[in-house]
Amino acid sequence: MKRKLVALAALATASALVLAGCSSDANESTDTAADNSGKTITLWLAGGDTPDELRDYLKTEFNKETGATLDIQQQDWGDLVTKLTTSLPDANNTPDVTELGNTQSSTFTNVGAFLDITDMYDELGGDKLLQSFVDAGKVGDKNYALPYYFGSRAVFTRADVWAAAGVALPTTLDEFNAGVAAINAANPLNIPDFSGFYLGGQDWRNGISWIFANDGELATVKDGTWTSTLASENTLVGLAQLQELYKSASNAPNDAKDSNQYIYLNDSDEIKDAEGAVTASTSLSAATIMAPTWAHWSIGTLGTDADGKPTRTWDDTKNAVFALPGNDGKPAPVFAGGSNIGISATSKNPELAKSLLKIIFSEDYQTMLGTNGLGPANSDYVDSLGDDQFATALIESASNSKLTPAAPGWATVEGSMVMEEFFSKIEGASDLKALAEEYDEKLTPMLNGE
Repeated sequence: MKRKLVALAALATASALVLAGCSSDANESTDTAADNSGKTITLWLAGGDTPDELRDYLKTEFNKETGATLDIQQQDWGDLVTKLTTSLPDANNTPDVTELGNTQSSTFTNVGAFLDITDMYDELGGDKLLQSFVDAGKVGDKNYALPYYFGSRAVFTRADVWAAAGVALPTTLDEFNAGVAAINAANPLNIPDFSGFYLGGQDWRNGISWIFANDGELATVKDGTWTSTLASENTLVGLAQLQELYKSASNAPNDAKDSNQYIYLNDSDEIKDAEGAVTASTSLSAATIMAPTWAHWSIGTLGTDADGKPTRTWDDTKNAVFALPGNDGKPAPVFAGGSNIGISATSKNPELAKSLLKIIFSEDYQTMLGTNGLGPANSDYVDSLGDDQFATALIESASNSKLTPAAPGWATVEGSMVMEEFFSKIEGASDLKALAEEYDEKLTPMLNGE
């Protein structure tokens, strides 16, 4: 997911501190709500995906059930892992419970950063929990992090621009590739720097769908050793399709990643920095994007709610959403978004932290996730997503979604920005195979934590 990570070596060093520091308080327990009245635990949430309504619910229910106070602190995705790496080993500064990206889980669990919660697995959902996320949070047969919510990437379009270009919505990946190129060439509204498909030059998280759709892989594992496979035959087919899309369908900047592409579908919008300050204005400049399905809350006509806060109202006459189609009658495989959640191994209040997990995995909270467009971790509550077009797109795209390789060094790969670097060279590459081989040599030792 959109994460700026630190080197695995730093995490390995941190793990020694984690393991050394987690023994003294690990068995501390709480007795009654009255006993906890002066205690506070901290929950780190990543980014703004968890709505205020859910945060307030957690605070209220946690205090009601334990008598203690829940302090929720939001962390930016960009430096989350850097902060976790320095904070988790420090019992005085660690978050008691933290959200982290599903692709980050394997690195942290393998270095001992989280508390073993195997004894809670069945109580928190067991086999009903999203298993690919469960696996990312396991070491051997022990559970250390469990899924918080899942998302999946879908296609969002300006259906009115597609219609103006005379292009029908696609039913296959080949039709999609041809359609966005045709729209880009037609540019029916004569928009400067228009993209039939806005795909940033460094947007590997969306771009890998074309690799997966052609039965390619980023890496494979044999006897515990990981090998980067960018130069494999099927992966190269997907890379060739991406190169053509970059050339014929997208005018997105070469340094653009997968952040807030939806603003380019709106008639007007704003670019904001991490503090929420407006840094630039935008206008309609793309007919198509890919984004997590909860992006629909940010697409549509601008208005205000009862409190005067800006809102977007989806307009079916202008917009459409659907799962990226494959060529086999199924949705194309897309990167599975979402998060895991775990208890710090150095938490001074592990029993209170476990109480918080019980609330998070309760029916009420899982249902609240679904009604807010976030895929519940427990499959029993997926119906809470509803049956509208957004839920349909989420469920269909998630049905064939994939995670990045569960290699011990994947955090190092993301932290080094090597995938962004590789993707930024695809459009201009005269020899894609040579480029892929070059990066296979870089990635293979990184995947294995070397």
